[in-house]
Amino acid sequence: MDSTAAAAAQAPVLLVTNDDGIDAPGLRFLVDQLVAARRYRVLVCAPDTDKSGVSHCITWRPALRCKRVDISGATAFGVSGTPADCASLGISGKLFDGVVPDLVLSGINIGNNCGYHVIYSGTVAGAREAFLYGIPAIAMSYDWVAGQSSVNELKVSAEVCMPLINTIVTEIKNGTYPKGSFLNVDVPTDAAHHKGYKITKQGTYMARISWEQTVYKKPAVESYQTANMDVDGEKDSELVTPAENDLLFKRVIVGRSSDGVEGEDMDHNSLADGYITVTPLGALSRTEPDAIPYFKACVSRL
Repeated sequence: MDSTAAAAAQAPVLLVTNDDGIDAPGLRFLVDQLVAARRYRVLVCAPDTDKSGVSHCITWRPALRCKRVDISGATAFGVSGTPADCASLGISGKLFDGVVPDLVLSGINIGNNCGYHVIYSGTVAGAREAFLYGIPAIAMSYDWVAGQSSVNELKVSAEVCMPLINTIVTEIKNGTYPKGSFLNVDVPTDAAHHKGYKITKQGTYMARISWEQTVYKKPAVESYQTANMDVDGEKDSELVTPAENDLLFKRVIVGRSSDGVEGEDMDHNSLADGYITVTPLGALSRTEPDAIPYFKACVSRL
């Protein structure tokens, strides 16, 4: 084995997935940065179509279809599954000839994943799935604002995430990286002029959703081009006449809120203030400690 091949064999292995789909610009810019670093072996296992907002959904019965995709410098597959499916398959050693990644990266998503959005996010689920199987993972998202953000901001987001990725890989190789959490990273809207990295806590921010009756089908454009951009999707949609007694409804955002006043160390407040937020997450859903005595008392009366 020559020196180049030996170096490649010893390079840290990074697996990239997302929920916007394998053709999404956020993923492609991230892979470009990883390949350009010339220090990693880059694998990609991502949904072959947009899977935004599917949370931690998995495919149980149907077999997954995997198709090679040409991405320069990487070994890549588009998969007919969810982000959690892709992370699971990618770390299994079955798809990449026995190779198991040192680190899983999920993103870069269009739209922030702060607060309660973590629950809905396929991006976060891709990282969480790896974490559940003992593989360090980072979910990454960009805080897109309609009328202000451009696709180039996703490229900048990938660039500003590289120092964190490099540091985490070093910690993993040194055996000093903690195994009790995975990271959820959000890049502010003005990515090029961020205020630095900030460790934050998950808050309660979320977009409040309601429903409106509509006569349009799903927008014709792929949603990774419009996800979280607050654009009018109906102009590219097909007008349809529902069958008798059938109704069509679409989700609409009616507001954005967080319950109570959040501190400066919460994820969305810090993101809005211009920081790259780094939020350690686990997989357990814990209730507030004050609720335990109440429910113990309730159960004791049954």
